[in-house]
Amino acid sequence: MPATRHGAGTTLHHRLRSLEDHLRLENPVLVGAVQSFRVLDSVAHRMGLLPKDRSFATQVPWWPLISILGTFSAGKSSFVNHYLGHDLQRTGNQAVDDKFTVICYTREQQVRVLPGIALDTDVRFPFFGMSAEIDKVAPGEGQRIDTYLQLKTCPSDVLRGKIIIDSPGFDADAQRTSTLRIANHMIGLSDLVLVFFDARHPEPGAMRDTLQHLVRASVGRPDATKILYILNQMDTTLREDNAEDVVAAWQRALAENGLTAGRFYCIYNPDVPAQFGTPELRRRAEAKRDADLGEIKDRMHQVELGRSYRIVGVLEKNARYIQDAACAALSAALKRWRRLVLWTDCVLLGIPFLVLLAISTQTGWWQGEDSATTWGILLTVVLPALLVTAAVFVHFKIRAACADIVSRRLRQDVQDEHYGTDIGAAFARSTSWWRSVFLRTPAGWTKSSKKRVQRVLANAKAYVQSLNNHFADPSG
Repeated sequence: MPATRHGAGTTLHHRLRSLEDHLRLENPVLVGAVQSFRVLDSVAHRMGLLPKDRSFATQVPWWPLISILGTFSAGKSSFVNHYLGHDLQRTGNQAVDDKFTVICYTREQQVRVLPGIALDTDVRFPFFGMSAEIDKVAPGEGQRIDTYLQLKTCPSDVLRGKIIIDSPGFDADAQRTSTLRIANHMIGLSDLVLVFFDARHPEPGAMRDTLQHLVRASVGRPDATKILYILNQMDTTLREDNAEDVVAAWQRALAENGLTAGRFYCIYNPDVPAQFGTPELRRRAEAKRDADLGEIKDRMHQVELGRSYRIVGVLEKNARYIQDAACAALSAALKRWRRLVLWTDCVLLGIPFLVLLAISTQTGWWQGEDSATTWGILLTVVLPALLVTAAVFVHFKIRAACADIVSRRLRQDVQDEHYGTDIGAAFARSTSWWRSVFLRTPAGWTKSSKKRVQRVLANAKAYVQSLNNHFADPSG
């Protein structure tokens, strides 16, 4: 096991070093953030909050991430091709791709398609470790990561400094459970989410389940403003002169699923010739399309600014989580555990000891005249030693049983995993057999650890100031 942990730590070190090397070219300010993540990792590893082969830095993508979701044949891939200026994704009226496609920039003119394992094992991409996530909902499916993910490179300049993910249609994928797991993972990590619907299907009620997942599961998020809802393929509807009815039907469907505010965009592909009844209708349609496309592309461009601040925000959030939430929860759990252990010791060990003491006082067997005999030695030396050994054994069994009880409650109180942390594992380390039951601070939370976390918080503020200096000049 030590060799395995050492190997895992070495692999993580190389991955973070590779991340630092790339950031020196893309965004040097964030190199310091990686180093601060390393400091937090060392504290979390000592406390048991984070496994040795995990890092807070691997829980967040380091490049701006735009996710494109929606129903099949909604024009997602056509939109991607238009935005990139390359025919990268296959298009069609049927489901043409059943994988999540991660698209990133390359200096080479040749487009390359790489398997899903290229994403699963590279800390720089948002699907690092995704095979383990898939295994949680579909055991054994993680080994088939290549059937879920692929990586494509493209020389389009608009991709510089960002990553785009094109998803398969939700109502066309047979591997639905795993697909939804990946989609939820994408939404959580993304800086911008584009949700596409097909205006050529004016019956949104027929896709109730898809609407519930794409809309109802997202509107309550604190970052719901990053999700844009787009009604695509509007040129067909405009030709039939019932665009208002179609848009109204979709707006009602979205409102029924909780979306009562926010922008609702109507577009169609400008690269495909569209037929309209009159020049005036064409002019109005193109003006509406261009205005909405312009807003969407502007939001896609702005993710490059927000990602750096978001990463520093995650760094500060993790530091405060360790310093405040995790330590407070662990200290409260240790207090409950200590009280439970002491009371159980009193009941299971204290009362029998008092009874035995009373009997021995009444009979005086421990101070009889034959104490030098074999029987006397047995009563005065061997028996007390056995009783003490048994008491120690029972005490440690009590410690373990009480720790298990408190740990279950702790995991219920802190159900959400904070960036891969495991507060139950940290509590188990704090209640290890070599630690006194009277210790009040969690394992690994020393004065040195506190200073390290406080230094990370101070550095986070300095990183924000550096980013401000890079993107803005308040002095003019």
